[in-house]
Amino acid sequence: MDRQRLLLLASWLRRNRPLPPPLAYRRGLDLLMKSAPPGEAQLRKAAPGRLATSRPASVTRGWIVAAGFAAWASALWWVRSVRMNDAVQATVICMASLAAVNFAFDLLILKVHTSESNGLDWKKFNPSWHRTAIKFVGLLATLGFIGLLYWVFPEYHGDFYAQYKELLRRYLPWCLALSIPYIYLVDGLQKDQPDGYYAAGMAFTLQFDKVNAAVLWQHCLAWLVKGYFTALMFTYYVRYTQTFLTYDFSSIHDFRGFYDFCYFFIFLADSGLVCAGYLLTFRVFDTHIRRTEPTFRGWCVALVCYQPFWSWFSGSYLDYSKEYAWGTWLQSNPVLYSLWGSMILLLLAIYLWATITFGCRFSNLTHRGILTNGPYGWTKHPAYISKNTAYWLICIPFIVSQSPLDSIRRCVLLALLNYVYYLRAKTEEANLSIDPAYGQYAAWMKQHGIFRWLRRT
Repeated sequence: MDRQRLLLLASWLRRNRPLPPPLAYRRGLDLLMKSAPPGEAQLRKAAPGRLATSRPASVTRGWIVAAGFAAWASALWWVRSVRMNDAVQATVICMASLAAVNFAFDLLILKVHTSESNGLDWKKFNPSWHRTAIKFVGLLATLGFIGLLYWVFPEYHGDFYAQYKELLRRYLPWCLALSIPYIYLVDGLQKDQPDGYYAAGMAFTLQFDKVNAAVLWQHCLAWLVKGYFTALMFTYYVRYTQTFLTYDFSSIHDFRGFYDFCYFFIFLADSGLVCAGYLLTFRVFDTHIRRTEPTFRGWCVALVCYQPFWSWFSGSYLDYSKEYAWGTWLQSNPVLYSLWGSMILLLLAIYLWATITFGCRFSNLTHRGILTNGPYGWTKHPAYISKNTAYWLICIPFIVSQSPLDSIRRCVLLALLNYVYYLRAKTEEANLSIDPAYGQYAAWMKQHGIFRWLRRT
């Protein structure tokens, strides 16, 4: 039988005509589909054309993240209505409201605590106070390392991060106290109990022979992401919240006032959701960090887009923005001003929608589950595409304000920034492609995405 199949296959190859795959091949294909080797390229080789027929389920649900955002917005309006002057407390209340709704629905409806991706087995409970102690020591050592970096680098010595330090002073002791029973619970349920905290604890207690170097490295990278971005995003978030608590809504009497408020609110909401994402990394809720970007290039192209690195880099190499922006250009034409401003707000609304879709899972440079719903059902990078398009409409480098050559120069600089985001997108795809679900999603997007007519999206 095998010889006959080989002869048939050879004959088909010579004629280059379609031949129905033999039963053994089909079974092998099904086996490959079940084993799902990582990466988009491997998945395409294993089952060309078949994976793209269906879109994998998203790690979040649209109605759940919408309910969470509504809870956050309601809490924001409540802290304003009660005239709360403590912006730090106001931000915590809003993030807690977001988390309560998202986590409640995730647990009750999606049963995320039973998900395979969180690595927990609820049928077996094998806790250990010894491992719990080691992991708690690992947590303390990790926080101590982040605190050491805050102390070493002058960036964190000024008043810019004062409210973030106040957040740590108020709530970190409570979080540490609550972490002990949480670590004990998770340790008892984990299938692979020697996790990053265990590796950090073993390293801190000098038991290096029991340290998994790869696990420890990923643990350190994840906390570097949390340490850097939480400080920055909370600082932005609390300042936006302070402005909202005293915002003069009577100023919204024309489109210009409406645009200014919407622009401000979009970034207030974005910073609040992002900050919650960095803080709420819990394995029980399946919002833990599964993998952190391991490459130097991935870190560079991400960090260059944020302070203080952006100020250093943009001032010398990417200073595409001048005082002559779209508002100055169209201020004498109210109709065009409203139309142009509406296009900008629409793009930024898509950008915010992309952030909302993450629920409590947003963070740069990490893999915390694959999103395939909301704007991620249109393209793999809706936030980057909408934001970078908005940059062109806001800064209008193509409008001649000084000279044609200056406009060309500004267009080149903004295009270079767009290329930085392109590199960010590609490094993120490489990191996420470790998950077979992303390979399936990418293959589906090539056939169904709004940019499927391009060779690459």
